[in-house]
Amino acid sequence: MFPAQSVVAQAGMLASPVQDYLRDPAGAVRAVVTALRDVAVSWGPVAGPVLVLVVTGLAVGRRWWARRCHDRMAADARVVTVLAPPAVDPDGAAALYSNLVGLLRSGWKRRIHGQPHVVWEYVFSHAGVALRLWLPGVVPPGMAERAIEAAWPGARTRTTPARPPIPLSHPPGKSVEAVGGELRLARTEALPIRSGFPVDPVRALLGAPVGLATHERAVVQILARPVTGARVGTARRAARRVRAGRSATPAGRVLDLLTPHTGSRTPRATATKQVVDHQTSLETSAQDRVIVAKQRGSQYETRIRYAVATLVPEHATSTERGPVREHLRGRGHAIASTFAAYTEHNYYRRARLSHPVQAVAERRLGSGDLLSIPELAALAHVPTDEAVPGLQRAGAKAVPPPPGIATEGPGVKPIGITDSGHSRPVGLRVADARHHLHIIGATGSGKSELMARMILDDADAGRGLVVIDPKGDLVADVLMRLPVRLGEKVVLFDADSRSRPPVLNPLGGADTARAVDNLVSIFSRIYASSWGPRTEDILRSGLLTLRALPGTPVLTDLPKLLTVPAFRHRALEQVSDDILTGFWTWYDDLSDASRAQVVAPLMNKLRGLLLRPFVRASLAGGESTVDMSAVLDGGICLVRLNKGTLGTDTARLIGSIIVARTWQAAMQRAQIPPRDRRDAALYIDECHNFLNLAYPLEDMLPESRGYRLALILAHQFLLQLPAPLKEAISTNARSKNIFAASPEDARDLARHTAPRISEHDLANLGRYHIAARLVLDGEEAPPFTAVTEKLPPAIPGRSKKIRHLALVNTDPPSAPEPVEHVQPAAFDPRRAA
Repeated sequence: MFPAQSVVAQAGMLASPVQDYLRDPAGAVRAVVTALRDVAVSWGPVAGPVLVLVVTGLAVGRRWWARRCHDRMAADARVVTVLAPPAVDPDGAAALYSNLVGLLRSGWKRRIHGQPHVVWEYVFSHAGVALRLWLPGVVPPGMAERAIEAAWPGARTRTTPARPPIPLSHPPGKSVEAVGGELRLARTEALPIRSGFPVDPVRALLGAPVGLATHERAVVQILARPVTGARVGTARRAARRVRAGRSATPAGRVLDLLTPHTGSRTPRATATKQVVDHQTSLETSAQDRVIVAKQRGSQYETRIRYAVATLVPEHATSTERGPVREHLRGRGHAIASTFAAYTEHNYYRRARLSHPVQAVAERRLGSGDLLSIPELAALAHVPTDEAVPGLQRAGAKAVPPPPGIATEGPGVKPIGITDSGHSRPVGLRVADARHHLHIIGATGSGKSELMARMILDDADAGRGLVVIDPKGDLVADVLMRLPVRLGEKVVLFDADSRSRPPVLNPLGGADTARAVDNLVSIFSRIYASSWGPRTEDILRSGLLTLRALPGTPVLTDLPKLLTVPAFRHRALEQVSDDILTGFWTWYDDLSDASRAQVVAPLMNKLRGLLLRPFVRASLAGGESTVDMSAVLDGGICLVRLNKGTLGTDTARLIGSIIVARTWQAAMQRAQIPPRDRRDAALYIDECHNFLNLAYPLEDMLPESRGYRLALILAHQFLLQLPAPLKEAISTNARSKNIFAASPEDARDLARHTAPRISEHDLANLGRYHIAARLVLDGEEAPPFTAVTEKLPPAIPGRSKKIRHLALVNTDPPSAPEPVEHVQPAAFDPRRAA
């Protein structure tokens, strides 16, 4: 066959079905139907079941894979509890969901592993309402928390492992009775719900479950995941159908085919009908605008669930359960009805939920309704009403530290952990601590734990420290955690201990005038209500006389000097000062009755002080066994003054004496070159009780910085400080750590922290939560907030061991070696007595 004939034959073969159809259309159709019937009869019994199995397997497999993807995402899920700020930004929710669009995965990951979703929850109980955001484990830690705090400035977050909003477990003998449902869009998702309101639309929802019993719980969940790609394309096609007047659902499109042009917005023009213009139809143009506006921004696929549950007796009959179910249905109806407020171009309809408690616990999101960010923000947000009953609110906003604030390491005193953004330690450099630290806060707010951490850090670093503790807990916490290697450095004054205390003689030392001035100032300030010029004159003259005597003067000699004539006459033989001699001449010329009257105010105070064994042993036990200069050069002096044991006035006097001796030792550093002065710290709890020195505090604070003595002053509220002391601390204690303050104190302290931290924030700080304004490189840095850390666990037996090692510092100093040609000792009237 020739090639041309072959081509013609092939063309004829290919065109023969067409030719057959053209010659006999009905016969061709019958032939096709007959062929299909033969194939169905031959292969139907095999292919039919296989096809059903394949379709069923694909459906089951798809469902199994979706469940597996959800379980993997929910493996390490967590719940972020949102504490509302004092003032809520209405646009905060839109900012949050715009931020969470970043959860979108790439296309292939969405198809294989699924797209993570979040769940905004309103959880109601008898205690009030809690706002929570459920996050799957694949969401990076801290991402949502930072987004929430950025969306609502001042909001606080608490993150915990995810748990069911309605507990699945129940007490023995009880069972859970629950009702619930879902809310779905009634019209096509191309049409939006209402998103603009003059008042908060959540107000009705928050009021619906009011009055829940103790065992009742209600929850409303808004499940949402960001979508793009094909899912958004489906919504846009539905929007085009709605604009064209066609049905958006498959069933509706089938009906449109059966009844063409019914309900169309653009019917064919006829002689008797006029074409509808979209610009002149108010309803049509309004829908067109809102559809376009909804499709313009990012989209979320959403679903709303609600459930109400209570506990009933496990063996309750259906008759007994009936009223309970009716009550729960009423609650559920009230909750679902509040979403009618969102009705506009679209609205919500209710659907039954078979197992509501299990459904809200799983938080599973399959298919849902498409909402824009403004629509979602109107449904799920922090209530903007200031007076929502039972709503958990944030105490104070979290403020990050400024750049340059120290973190941790050598030369840094620990302060706490930041509570905003990425948590990190913050501290105060030792050089900046020389500008002194003021700690103020209510009882139980965490002041003692903060001081204990700083004390332990100073001790471990070898810096000298002195601690004045009027309650006893601070020193006890330190003793239970000090390293054993530091035990022999400890000088421990403990009013509750039966061991012999160290001796700190207030009349010792080389500077007579300063020692006497300090004691007189301490007595006059502590007993100010019953103190006069004559009492002060007698005390000063008596102390100066005792200092003039040879040997070691002690306070127990002062009553003898005032009441025993023989002792006084022998003492005056050693006094050469004419002014002192004149005073005692006047004193001796008084009658016995007059002398008893003028010394009575002083004697009752001295007896009340010296009748306590601890005071006699520690202040009048002879020569001092404590060298405060050595303490400041690396020692540890812990003063535990239990006011319940000693009494308030006695505790104040002992603490003031130790503060005075510490200050004397610091001033002796003037003889040491500045580069050789070691850093030391003086910690004073309830500082207003112990700053009774003759030296003005406003001069002491700046001068002690030059001596490298840092003062850490703690107390509870500002009214405890006299006006001069308050101003001195406010000005010269430049670093501030403020715990929860009273509204009155917050008003004054806000001058140090505004505008970053307001008066309201200071008054609403939580426990262990501080507002800190620290000195940074000699300058005051902007304030920030942080959370103080807990102390490490106490070490069993450590306190007892440290106390035993500290006994070495209670021994008197060893006597000097005897030398030849010793001058005869001067006459000491105390020995003659």
